[in-house]
Amino acid sequence: MANAVAPLHVVAGVIHDAQARVLLAQRPPGRHLAGQWEFPGGKCDAGEAAVDALARELREELGITVESARPLIRVPHAYAEHAIVLDVWQVTAWSGRPAPREGQRLAWVDPAELARVPMPAADRPVIGALRLPARCLVTPAHAPEQAADVLAGIERACRRGVGMIRLHQPHWPLPQLAALARQALASCRERQVLLLLDDDARLAAVLGLDGAHLAAAATGAQRALPPGRWFGVACHDADDLAHAVAIGADFATLAPLYESPAWPQRPALGWERFEELVAEVPIPVYACGGLEADDLDAAQMAGAQGIAASRALW
Repeated sequence: MANAVAPLHVVAGVIHDAQARVLLAQRPPGRHLAGQWEFPGGKCDAGEAAVDALARELREELGITVESARPLIRVPHAYAEHAIVLDVWQVTAWSGRPAPREGQRLAWVDPAELARVPMPAADRPVIGALRLPARCLVTPAHAPEQAADVLAGIERACRRGVGMIRLHQPHWPLPQLAALARQALASCRERQVLLLLDDDARLAAVLGLDGAHLAAAATGAQRALPPGRWFGVACHDADDLAHAVAIGADFATLAPLYESPAWPQRPALGWERFEELVAEVPIPVYACGGLEADDLDAAQMAGAQGIAASRALW
């Protein structure tokens, strides 16, 4: 029996200009998926480190010099012709002036417009990774009579640059939870912070929140929210992650990274196992469980979208 062909390793860079627009390149005529727009990059040579391939490809294709970059997301995808792993990096510093050195068209696009641009299927998950923040606060559990403390903590987190808040107040009576969510939403809207509700997608939709985050075992066989609302799934292993992808989740959380009292029966994954699991799924994944705020860099280098934490971001 012939050996299976290994997926083609492709690197791509997300490059922003001073107006926060993203650079796209159009695939030229005669190539696979001609006419579609993609994040610039190309094939990684055998034995070549991904970041070195990124620097080489962007120099050859655009004439720019990559000064620093970090992993954003790896997207495994099987086209009819071949399978690829799209290894996408956020270019955090670069020099030069991008120019089309290979006959391609270039365009600077507002991130809000990316969903309307015709793109290869492997590039589409990158849009979600660009829109999602790196830090997600999971509110510590409080008693209903402590609503003022929860709101004060949310205000603090917003001021400190947290980009997403998951309202996690299990066992609250529905009227008190709804009142808390409405007040929290006003604060989050003012600071352009996403507000999601844990464990109750229906209430999140009724209240007009930005989305919901559910345990994998509670999601059922289909997506819990319509497109336009963020839908996250709490995962603990490869099966959970595969389920999240199958039902159309926008992102996942994967826990516990370290030993945590929130998951006393689950062994710590560690960064090596976390990276292995994340590399197999084409959606953004947050590291969760026992993390500190300064774990963000390690999380992103392991392929995470960022960190989801309670105490560390409170």
